[in-house]
Amino acid sequence: MQDYSDVIIIGAGISGIGAAYRIAERNPGMRYTILERRSRIGGTWDLFRYPGIRSDSDIFTLSFPWEPWTRQENVADGEYIRQYLADTAHKHGIDRHIQFDTHVTSVDWDSSTDTWTVHAEQDGQERVFRGRFLFCGTGYYSYDDPYRPDIAGLDRFGGKVVHPQFWPEDLDHAGKRVVVIGSGATAISLIPALSEKAAHVTMLQRSPTYMMSMPRIDPMVDFIRKILPRKLSHAVVRFRNAMFHVLTYFMFRKAPRFGRWLIRNRTMAALPPGYDVDVHFKPRYNPWDQRMCLVLDNDLFEKVKQGRAEVVTDTIDHVDETGIVLSSGARLDADIIVTATGLQLQALGGIRVFVDGDEIDPTDRFVYKEYLIEDLPNIAWCIGYTNASWTLRADMTAKAFAKLLAYMTSHGYTHAYPHRGDAPISEKPAFDLQANYIKRAPHALPRSGTRRPWNVRHNYVLDVIDHRFDRIEESMMFGRAAVRAVTSA
Repeated sequence: MQDYSDVIIIGAGISGIGAAYRIAERNPGMRYTILERRSRIGGTWDLFRYPGIRSDSDIFTLSFPWEPWTRQENVADGEYIRQYLADTAHKHGIDRHIQFDTHVTSVDWDSSTDTWTVHAEQDGQERVFRGRFLFCGTGYYSYDDPYRPDIAGLDRFGGKVVHPQFWPEDLDHAGKRVVVIGSGATAISLIPALSEKAAHVTMLQRSPTYMMSMPRIDPMVDFIRKILPRKLSHAVVRFRNAMFHVLTYFMFRKAPRFGRWLIRNRTMAALPPGYDVDVHFKPRYNPWDQRMCLVLDNDLFEKVKQGRAEVVTDTIDHVDETGIVLSSGARLDADIIVTATGLQLQALGGIRVFVDGDEIDPTDRFVYKEYLIEDLPNIAWCIGYTNASWTLRADMTAKAFAKLLAYMTSHGYTHAYPHRGDAPISEKPAFDLQANYIKRAPHALPRSGTRRPWNVRHNYVLDVIDHRFDRIEESMMFGRAAVRAVTSA
């Protein structure tokens, strides 16, 4: 059987590269193949190429625990993150297992042989791959369809309209008036970068977002890295940064009034005297009801101080040939409009899933221990945290999956799946934020219950404890194929 692997990993971003490493580490005899729809390693960090693209969390928790980050930054630009992933994959021989330009469209489980058949398009041709296990490192949003709200008159605009997810490499914004619609992480990193060359940049928001500044270079991190060996210092800084995020998140959730006061005071100190902070930087919700946005070295506030950028809080009435007319009657003249309006949630990269020929909707199933899906055999799904770096959970997911494979091999099992049974279970969203991209599509992801092991929890500390004392047989069904699959040509 051609193109057979023990494990097929879909996606060569952080999740896929991390899974490949952990699977090979725990199961050195297993063969794996990574199918990547793009032409380069990186996932998100290859897709987004707008000016100013960077991590919205510290790089030490975003990088792998087993491969130290060697640059000085505590917060890294997107190009350096992508290069880190490419260098890491090459160093550990992972890149030799990647097939690029391979877009997986559907997967089909055959219960008679306990194998997955993967249908893909590669360089315009249909390809078929087969394997015992699937690992979906496909993220949580659509690469093809970002959220584009219906803005009246946008098609009449005489300038350029750009979405950050598809930033044109040849777009010249020098000396131009740019309006960025949105106030999320993308807009906040994009605006300072655009302001370097643009005549003026306006951030147009319907309502304010919580923002906190973090230094690009952290003196404490530098000190730790100077006095300790590289691998040890990476582990220490990673633990230190993770605990800082956990504790600050806990503080903001348990003492929201203090959190609001703290953020407001720090924002006031970073902006010009007399700036109307309560109009443009005072959200209506509590901290971490939506994801906190990261300002790097106060860059956004500095651009506002310098007059190179401004924040306008209003809604759009319509767009005409030369700019945006606001509901207040004011207008914003523009040469370029950037619609930083968000993502569209999507489960498993939009891949269609079949079991013995019958299509299964993963969003109808509950998630088990944050990485398996109810009654779907031999398939794992990687989902990150909403309140911490993606890799903190992605690495736990990869290790848990590798552990499951080793357990099955040692017991001679060829399939495994979590089974909930008939007991009723209360449901909650898989993402615990009040962000608009989640509200727009509350059922776009597999479901989460309110109690373990069916609870998608966004608590790094509790997850670490759970994974440390995990009972691999809990609510799991194991078995062997009725027919032995052919695994070689």
